[in-house]
Amino acid sequence: MWQEILRAIPVYFSSMLKFIFGPLGGYAAGLNLITTVLVTVAGMMTMVLLFTFFGEWIKAKVFKRFRRRHVTRERAQKLENLWKRYGLVGVALLTPIILTPIGGTLLAVSSGGSKDKIIFYMFVSASFWAVVFTVAIYFFGDTVLPDFIK
Repeated sequence: MWQEILRAIPVYFSSMLKFIFGPLGGYAAGLNLITTVLVTVAGMMTMVLLFTFFGEWIKAKVFKRFRRRHVTRERAQKLENLWKRYGLVGVALLTPIILTPIGGTLLAVSSGGSKDKIIFYMFVSASFWAVVFTVAIYFFGDTVLPDFIK
């Protein structure tokens, strides 16, 4: 049991940054399918909770130092169009696929979504995509993935 937990820790941290790293890391580490799904969802939801409750503070204090001086209007317009077109549900569904857990949550928080809805929709999205990606990788990984991941 302890070996499974120790192998799951890097998967947890990697899925905090990019969602797909969870199922890939779980497969590469030889974790159980259920463990991989749970750890991947936990990693994404840790970031969602952190940025939902402390997102404005983190954006003001931490990212302020790292952001570019000039945010182009074109980039801001793309994010605004994404929010207008898909709303909170669409952003939550696109977060594991296109956006990172951090980026999707910051977009949802900065666009004024309620915290309860952000957490709920992100959890549903993370659970759905974790199952889809993990099952696909575990069943088709031997034939599709490169040898260094196996």
